Amino acid sequence: MVATIRCLPRQFTVHSVARPAAGGKAAVAAGVRRLLQALLIMVGALAFAGDALAHASLVHSEPADGAMVAREPRAFVLTFSEPISPLVLRLVGPDGAAVTLDRFVQWGATLDVEAPAGLPNGTHVLAWRVVSDDGHPVGGAVVFSIGAPSPGVSAAAVDVIDWPVRMAIWLARFTLYAGLFVGVGGAFFANWIGAPSRLATRLGAGVIVAGLVAVPLSVGVQGLDALGATLRNLPEPVVWRAGFSTSYGVTAQLALLALALGLGAFGLKGIAGKLLSLAALLLAGCALAASGHASAAHPQGLTRPAVFLHAVGIAVWAGALIPLGAAFASRSPDAAAALRCFSVLAPFAVLPLVAAGLMLAVIQLGSLDALWTTAYGAVLLVKAGLLVPLFALAVVNRVRLTAPAERGEATAIARLRRSIRAEIVLIFAIFAVAAVWRFTPPPRVLAVIAAEPASVHIHTGAAMADLSIAPGRAGPVSASIVVLTGEFGPLDAKGVTLILSNPAAGIGPIRRPATKPGDGTWRVDDITLPQGGRWSVGIEILGPDGAPSALSGEIEIRP
Repeated sequence: MVATIRCLPRQFTVHSVARPAAGGKAAVAAGVRRLLQALLIMVGALAFAGDALAHASLVHSEPADGAMVAREPRAFVLTFSEPISPLVLRLVGPDGAAVTLDRFVQWGATLDVEAPAGLPNGTHVLAWRVVSDDGHPVGGAVVFSIGAPSPGVSAAAVDVIDWPVRMAIWLARFTLYAGLFVGVGGAFFANWIGAPSRLATRLGAGVIVAGLVAVPLSVGVQGLDALGATLRNLPEPVVWRAGFSTSYGVTAQLALLALALGLGAFGLKGIAGKLLSLAALLLAGCALAASGHASAAHPQGLTRPAVFLHAVGIAVWAGALIPLGAAFASRSPDAAAALRCFSVLAPFAVLPLVAAGLMLAVIQLGSLDALWTTAYGAVLLVKAGLLVPLFALAVVNRVRLTAPAERGEATAIARLRRSIRAEIVLIFAIFAVAAVWRFTPPPRVLAVIAAEPASVHIHTGAAMADLSIAPGRAGPVSASIVVLTGEFGPLDAKGVTLILSNPAAGIGPIRRPATKPGDGTWRVDDITLPQGGRWSVGIEILGPDGAPSALSGEIEIRP
């Protein structure tokens, strides 16, 4: 059972556009103007919706991760790299019992959470799930001990991947792509290009209906992921509120509207069908630009319009495949004219698609080696491997098959039909691969996270220290140490020595004396930590009276 939690919903208002009354050119023209104005306002709002760095990460916590404290804390403080919306806060005690923490105050990117009274001695895990501006939930845990550590307690106990939920998210995303690109794109083709055979109409409408079913389900599974819940919790209202509270809720609303308009456009002809299909196409681009990794990347004045152009280009291309294939399969007399018209339109869709895709890839990767060193890059390589034969088929179709097919040559028409079938298979394979990106943070985000420091707070009755290692990953690092008395008073130490070791990896101890540059901290520069993992920390403090104090703890260093 998922406990009731406090969510900070994002609000979004969709202004309805009045449908022009039947008959009357003035009414139709007025409808066109209102429709285009509404869509331009929507695209502009998406393009300049405020720069944000997607995928928030925890940069500081009190108690610090791995800290040993003498007394139970009265509050927990979580500070993130950017403003977030809290979804779930839980405290898992030494006995494995979990308590939902629903009393907190948020100050921008900082959460001040009230701690339960009477916490027992032992190791506790503070598990959190928040949502960042890209609409994707982010979770983690802070492990701290009161008095003494408990054996066998770690963050792994609360950080379990629910694969059924992930598969449901992937399937919903794949079906959404099919509905928006193949279905809505097919409605646009049927109304603006022509050759709308009965088979193509049935297939296009069927894909849109599947999308209409998938969109609300995608909101539900988004809520499950946000709360860390399982599929059996899907009927609970709190799950749906959590799903709509993320920026993906905006995508879902726009996608539903796009799909509904696309489905309606299949049953209309003339100016009404053209208007509805165009609106559906543009709304599909807006839907995908409203959330996601790429849309939340900086600068959003470029990335959101790029996602919009990329999505619209895909829909124009993918939506043409089934109608063209069906037209040639049924030997429709309109097939050659439709192919000729699409050949003229295709470059205006494909060239912006490719340019926007390349720009987004450069922004998301950040560096060339991210292609083969990150999961995001691996997905991009697989997608590129599918795009190469897809573009090759498109070039062959345009250069060698289009002209003879327009003349009615049977061999060219047969080869064109086979090529279109292969393109359809490749397009759906690309949708399946692209849906995996939902689970892979882009390298630009990983680079920011890797640059953030790792920290630990060590406290004893005689002295305390706050150690920060930047960057908090393996490689060359620098350490900053603030030392105080056990009562949080100033400590004018004569000397401080930092000792780092990783016994599990057979490394260390690495012993370095600290210097005091004059800003109240002690620093150790030019340390190299050869690998990530949990490192043992020792801090030797020589007090003002010459009495030594020794502090020990652990710190997590990222790979």
